[in-house]
Amino acid sequence: MSKPTPRRQLEVVVISDVHLGTYGCHAGELLRYLRSIRPKVVVLNGDIVDIWQFSKNYWPAAHMRVVRHLVGLLAKGTRIHYITGNHDELLRRFAGTRLGGLSIANKMVLDLPAGKTWLFHGDVFDVTMRHARWLARLGAHGYDALILLNRVVNFVLNKLGRPRVALSKAVKDRVKGAVSLVGNFEQTAATIAADAGYRYVACGHIHQPAIKPVQTKRGEVVYLNSGDWVENLTALEYSTATGWQLYQYAADPSMQLPALPDPDDLDTADILLSSLLAEFNMAP
Repeated sequence: MSKPTPRRQLEVVVISDVHLGTYGCHAGELLRYLRSIRPKVVVLNGDIVDIWQFSKNYWPAAHMRVVRHLVGLLAKGTRIHYITGNHDELLRRFAGTRLGGLSIANKMVLDLPAGKTWLFHGDVFDVTMRHARWLARLGAHGYDALILLNRVVNFVLNKLGRPRVALSKAVKDRVKGAVSLVGNFEQTAATIAADAGYRYVACGHIHQPAIKPVQTKRGEVVYLNSGDWVENLTALEYSTATGWQLYQYAADPSMQLPALPDPDDLDTADILLSSLLAEFNMAP
């Protein structure tokens, strides 16, 4: 039997736009990635659970395994910062809450050797969120329907031996690209970060993974975007040796190998999960 690959040691990992509870979420792939790393700090930068489209009729086992794994990390001493986004905005009422190694906030700053990094989801710069929330919600439901259609199309193409297509990604790139252009998303985030004296600014929201320098009147700021786990399957990783790096699931050779059983103690995770739910007066 093959031995599991040693987990990569990381100082910080930033994940956003997982959209647990929707058909587009790649929970299985995310779980494999999480099992391949050993981070000291996990930042969940918004839209982890899609409360906008949440339905008790759709919560696959793989989605629950992601939650259990994160809780298991808490049990092992990993600090987890949950930054709220627009799809999980109901959690904003709990901003400032701390439960052991878990904290909930709307934004945060990491003081790292490479420089201070300002983290927030980014929906505050989305013009549709500021001026037409109903349109943003309508678009979210339409996007989820498009993902379902895309899966049907790819199933047929696979049977015919033809390459897969990414209808949802093409539409998402176009729509979110327009939002980014109108709101000048990256430049705005970098400018505000520079004014506040931050070297890095990390967002999610627009499903466009990136690490790029942005020039502002107060100097250069490095703009980071963790992407998503719907189409791009990306994350931001930080270690003292390498600084900020963009992780891409599709480019990771270890993710192409057969998955091995995870040795994590699920009993401990279940106990901690039950206690966390009790704190929020939620039934397990």
